[in-house]
Parts: sequence; C-alpha cells; structure tokens
Amino acid sequence: MSPPDAASGAGSEEAERLVLALKASNEGIWDWWIGRPDVYYSRRILEFLECGLASAPNLFLEPHETIHPEDRPRFSQALRNVLNPSGPELLAVDCRVKTGSDHWRWLRIRGSVVRSREGQAKRIAGSMIDISLRKQAEAQIEEERHLLRMLIDHVPLQVYFKDRQSRFVLANRQMADWMGLKEPGELTGKHDSDFFATEHWEQAAADEERIMETRESVNEKVEKETWRGGDDTWVLTSKFPWIDSNGEVRGTFGVSSDVTELVTARQEATELAAELQVRNQAYEEELQLAREIQQALAGSSFPEVSDGVSALTFGTRYLPISGMAGDFFEVLRISNDKAGMLICDVMGHGVRSALVVAMLRGLLEKQRRSAADPTAFLSGLNNGLASILDRAGATMFATAFYAVADLAAGTLTYACAGHPGAIATGPGGVRQLAAARKEKGPGLGLIAKAEYPSGVVSLKDVTRLLLFTDGILEAENQEGEPFLEKRLMETAEECRGESLEGTLDLVLSRVLQYSDGHHFDDDVCLLGMELVPLPSAVAG
Repeated sequence: MSPPDAASGAGSEEAERLVLALKASNEGIWDWWIGRPDVYYSRRILEFLECGLASAPNLFLEPHETIHPEDRPRFSQALRNVLNPSGPELLAVDCRVKTGSDHWRWLRIRGSVVRSREGQAKRIAGSMIDISLRKQAEAQIEEERHLLRMLIDHVPLQVYFKDRQSRFVLANRQMADWMGLKEPGELTGKHDSDFFATEHWEQAAADEERIMETRESVNEKVEKETWRGGDDTWVLTSKFPWIDSNGEVRGTFGVSSDVTELVTARQEATELAAELQVRNQAYEEELQLAREIQQALAGSSFPEVSDGVSALTFGTRYLPISGMAGDFFEVLRISNDKAGMLICDVMGHGVRSALVVAMLRGLLEKQRRSAADPTAFLSGLNNGLASILDRAGATMFATAFYAVADLAAGTLTYACAGHPGAIATGPGGVRQLAAARKEKGPGLGLIAKAEYPSGVVSLKDVTRLLLFTDGILEAENQEGEPFLEKRLMETAEECRGESLEGTLDLVLSRVLQYSDGHHFDDDVCLLGMELVPLPSAVAG
C-alpha cells in the first residue's frame, strides 16, 4: 500500500487533472442523488443556466418545465430509461434549457448511472456543455441544403450523381419524372440497366468509366435512349467526374435535357437541323450548373470586333474570394462591328449565388437575339430569373450593368440594374455612366416586368470603359472608409498613358494598397474595353 501522504498526493493530482480537463473542454459537472430535490451544479453549469446556486432549477425533476416543450418528451423518455432497473448505464440527451435571462440554450447532457445491487438507480453524475453554436451551424447547413434542393428540383434539367459502380446516389425531381418514378429517392441505388436496353446502358456505363479514369468530361452529347418496352427518346447530356474535397473520384454527375422533338424533327426534315442547333446552343449555358458546382469558370478569350477603321479590345481581372463566386462577366459579339459587355454581381456567396450565376448564364444565351438593345436584354434576364426564383420560393437577386458598343453608329448604349455605373475615359475627361438613381432599374430577379432605362453617349467621347463589381468600391482602409467611385475615377485619370492591361493591373494595385490588410473582402471582377485605331487606318 502507498503511504497516506502519497495516496493523498495522488488523489490531489487526479482531482487537479480532472479540473484542468473540464476547463479545457468547457464542460461543467453535475451530480444528482435520485429522490432528492436538490442537485449539484458546478460553476460552469450555473453560467450556462445564467443563475445562482440558490435559484438553479433541478432539470431532472418533473414536470421538467425548464426543458423546451419540443424537447421535453424526448428528455423525459431518456431519463425514464436510465431510471429503469434494466435500463442503460448512460444518460445521453441534447435539449434546449431555459436560462435565467429567459432565453433557450442548447445543452448536451451526459450522465453515468450508479445502481444498487438490485439494479435501482441511486445516483446520476455527469457533464453538460453548451452546444448552441453547433446547433445554429447545423440549422444553417440544413437550410443551405434545403435551398440547394429546391433550386435543383426547379431547374428545367435532369440532374443526377452516380457512384463508381454507376448507381444513382442523388437525382432531382425532373430526373425522377423522366425515369417514370414518383420521388427522387426511388432512384437511389438503381442502375441504368434497371430502365434501359442493354445497347444503351452498356454504352453509358462505358462513358462513365472513361470519365472516372481520365477525369475528362463529356460535353453536349446527343444520346439516343433505348428504353425497356418504351419509345426511344433523345437527350442532350453532359457528364463530369465527381471529385470530392480530398481530390478523390467518387463517381460521375451530369445534366441532361429532353431534345426528342428536335431530333425527330431533324430526322424528318433536314431544313430543321439549324433550329436544333439553336436549341442546343440555348442549353449550353444552362449546363454550366454542374460546372459551377465544380468551380469551373468561363474562359477569358474575347471576340474580334472591328469596322475596318478602329477595333475594340478587351481585358479582364477576376478575383473570387471563394470557389463559388457570385460575380461574372460576358462579352457578346453581336456583329462584326458591334459588341455587348455585361458585368453581374449575384447576392451573397457560396452555393446559392453560384446556382443563380448558372441560371443567369443560361438565360443570357436565350437573350442573345436582344443583345443589341440594353433595355430589352436586361428586361429578358430579369423576367426569366424572377420566374425561376418565384417557382423555387427563393429570394435572391443580382445587379448588372450592360453596354453595347456600336462602331458603325459611333455610339455606346447602356442600361443598369441596380449596379455601379461604368467609368468612361475620353478626351473630355473621366465620367461615370448611370450615376443618377433615375438612370437605374432594380436588381435582376426582384420585380417581374421591371423597367430598365437606357442611356447613350458618343464613342468620340469614350476611348476606354471600365466595368466593375462592388468588391472594388467596398475595400476599406484602416479608418473604415471605402474606396468608392471618386477614387476609382481618379485612378482611371492617372492611367491615361497606360495600356488597357496596365490599367487593370494598376487599379487592382491601388485598391489593394488602400485596403486595410491589403486584401479583398468581396469578389472582384473588372472588365475593360478600349477603342483603338487600326494601323492601316492611321497610316491612311
């Protein structure tokens, strides 16, 4: 046996170790002798309950009024279970408890039961810890998943994920409808062989195996679907490797749309082949939904626009603060001497904004016919987005600025949807377009059939145009002052002697130097346009 003083020292050391461990874990301890009205709470638990020792309630005595009504039945049942002689030896329950300030706090309650020889519970002692922040995070994640599911189910495409054995693990409602099922969950675990003839599902499985091996996607493939006992259908499909956060291939995912009528029409009459191509092109940007989820951004190549005398050159800088950004731009070639420039900023970040970006890209393709008219172009984007969001029951919006440079007419026409106006540089100095409130319409997706007034300036007064998102304007210095349009216009004035690429770099450099911490807190997108004379025209 150890000497008394040694045993005492060991016990003291053990107690000290327990105190330190509880302090590090932020837990408190409790001890209840069953049948007694009082319960022991450590100081940490009293802090959780926001009350003193004298006023602390015994949570374990009926009718458990301090337990949230929604959690009370579960709490009572867990307590009854451990009090049963044949019950478990551990009390484990998470519940909301009313504090002394009349607020609800989530606590994780754990306790070990001490029983008599007959199995009767005599005492329960354990720990409690505040898990409110974790519960809030779980609720937020669940809401994100719910919103993502709503949007996916309302996108007019079949969306699905498959594992490495080409079995379905996730599908949207339209995919379930396409496969003749009532609910998306009915597809889980099923294989194409459960629905299609051998000649089709074997080819599909081979495509998916090749995608997983090479990690290369299949884009816009027109597939003939041969069903078991049904009529053949045609789909326009794109498939991609499903790569997890560790870089491992989990399977494949894809999107497809029904083009049976178009393919049938092409087979019956060759003159309808052009219409099929138009429809396929209209789907191209909608298929970006999967690419956006995989954080695949659009390229930076620009169209050639010239009237033989002068030409338009373009440049861009794109700095997303996360993999799923809400900022994007497009340069549309309307004709040989006319181009449209769009810059857009979707509300928020992450999955929600990336999905809205994907929808806007799809709508953009459908609005190409009105690209020469900024008012009609923004109106079309707004009405399409408002309709989708209304069906999904989601509240989102995007701001946008769109301008059309017409070399033949010598004009720059523009319209604005709640976005900062572009900065124009010319012989007369630097100015901001759509600076007044009356020159702007509301953000896209907020109000169906909203109006977007247009403005026009002569290209004689514009040699360079700078479109930007609010990540530039909202950069703050140490005093909390934002960069704003005034400093951006001053920077544009200083860049008159710089090239377009040099100007874009200098703008980013000036904003980073100004900002506290020398970094951006929001996505940054810059799109520049410059009107340059052609060498032959200058020589002439």
